[in-house]
Amino acid sequence: MTTLTRPVTVRCPFCGQKNRVDLARIDAGPKCGQCQRPLLLDRPIKATSDDFDTTIATASVPVVVDFYADWCGPCRAMAPVLDDFAARRQGEVLVLKVDTDRDPGISERFGIRGISTLIAFRVRGGREIGRHVGLADAAQLGALVA
Repeated sequence: MTTLTRPVTVRCPFCGQKNRVDLARIDAGPKCGQCQRPLLLDRPIKATSDDFDTTIATASVPVVVDFYADWCGPCRAMAPVLDDFAARRQGEVLVLKVDTDRDPGISERFGIRGISTLIAFRVRGGREIGRHVGLADAAQLGALVA
């Protein structure tokens, strides 16, 4: 039995199955245990009320959550920056996206008043360690998890 050195639990975007992934072995190309499709962690992962708490609580790396809406212009402008950040920091930071229209409960819990809002959570335990409202560049994203 192998021990996961940097585990995180993520939901498969294809079948919805929750999977434990070792971020220390990200180069091996993790796959869903159920449908065998790739778990792509080099981009933001959509999170819902079904998996948000588990992902935050079990993450062995800092987690940055983007609270967004599809209709939001600044949120769309922020997307390429988040995509690049997730790709560059793959295995070191997990980037999640929460649609505030589809999951208003999570937004209410964290007092989201404006979007795009970014919240960084600490390793294991899920306590908030930083917040940024509005557009952010790569340096600001990095500072959230530093």
